[in-house]
Amino acid sequence: MVGRRWRDGPGALIVHGERGDVSVPLEIASSYRARTKGLLGRDTVDGAMLLTPAGSVHTFRMRMPIDVAYLDRRLKVIAVRTMPPGRLGLPRLRSRHVLEAEAGAMAGWGVRVGVRMTVEAEGGAVSAEPPPP
Repeated sequence: MVGRRWRDGPGALIVHGERGDVSVPLEIASSYRARTKGLLGRDTVDGAMLLTPAGSVHTFRMRMPIDVAYLDRRLKVIAVRTMPPGRLGLPRLRSRHVLEAEAGAMAGWGVRVGVRMTVEAEGGAVSAEPPPP
C-alpha cells in the first residue's frame, strides 16, 4: 500500500533496478527523534536508512560522506547525490522520503533517477507495489 506510515525500526529495501531486484538491510526513521538523529555519530551504516517523511537532509556533524536518494510518495527516485560532511542538501519539492547510505553504496545497488523501490518493514508489511513487469 502506498502512503503508509512506518514505525522506527529494521526492515528491508528492495531496489527494482535494471539488474533485477536487490535487497538491502534498512533502518526506518519515522519519528521526529529518529529522523533528527539519522546517521549522526556513526562511522558506518549497515545498508541504508530511510527518513520519512523528509524533503531534505544535512551532513553537519557527520563523520563520513553519504549517498542521498530523494524519493517521491510512490518510492520512485527523483534525485541522487553524494554529500560530504558539513553540507546542507537542497530541498526537493516532490520528495516525501530520503534514503541515506555510505558514499558509493547506492551505485552498487542500482539506485538512480527513475528507479522504484519497495520497503518491507519488520513483520512483513510491504509499503509499495513493485513496478509492473
